[in-house]
Amino acid sequence: MKVRLASLSLVCAAVLSAWAPGRAGAVARPPVTAPVAVAAPLACPTCWHPGRRVSWQWQLSSPPKASALLNVAMYDVDGFETAKRLVTKMHAKGIKAVCYLSAGSWEKWRPDAGAFPDSVLGKSNGWPGERWLDIRKRSVLAPIMRARVRMCARKHFDAIEFDNVDGYENATGFPLTGAEQLRYDVFLANAAHRRGMSVLLKNDLDQIPKLLRYFDGALNEQCFQYRECGALRRFVRAGKPVFNVEYKLAASAFCPKANARNFNSLKKRLSLDAWRVPCRGS
Repeated sequence: MKVRLASLSLVCAAVLSAWAPGRAGAVARPPVTAPVAVAAPLACPTCWHPGRRVSWQWQLSSPPKASALLNVAMYDVDGFETAKRLVTKMHAKGIKAVCYLSAGSWEKWRPDAGAFPDSVLGKSNGWPGERWLDIRKRSVLAPIMRARVRMCARKHFDAIEFDNVDGYENATGFPLTGAEQLRYDVFLANAAHRRGMSVLLKNDLDQIPKLLRYFDGALNEQCFQYRECGALRRFVRAGKPVFNVEYKLAASAFCPKANARNFNSLKKRLSLDAWRVPCRGS
């Protein structure tokens, strides 16, 4: 589940103070245990393959100004709202750019919102103007998601963060299963690699054992708060980065643990604006 305001930053303040991301509407579902037939990982030798230690910024409330870019190795920004020229300026400063997309929810303000038929729109995910998607209907969603991936590629992004890829663990209005989520997440990862971009797994901790070989890194929210960081160690052991953000904990409460685990952790506000406290000092 994501935390991000994007175009709704002026109307979400009350929601932000009351809602714990990734926990609202959650339903208890067991992880995938039985063998599931999925596509093989699509190799991407020309993709950016980040190492385990990457300084970064996650700013989704609005695109950063080129004149205010931080001295970091990676920026994760909204794929729709970030212009190609900003990505170009990031590259000129040696910064890799990650394209944020929601792959599991419908957002009414997006320019392609009309491409989603009512049949795939489920319950609200807790954010104004957003509804869960029926990921079982991949024949409907795949063309839309591929078009979004192509948009990221045209803007020369280096990687994609697909959000809301844990719908099977939430009350979506659809009887989603872990197997269906696994197939959808694999489709997304391969779609990014096919266009020459690496891909980050957002949350979905229970399926990491099966998804690790498809994803080039992980982006997690609040694993220290909810005491569930253990699952992410698989990425570190595989030489892949873990990007972690905490909202409620004091930096002193999680940074020493994050650094010991070789996580790239930040303390951020729920609004995901420019403010940040990096655990590693950069």
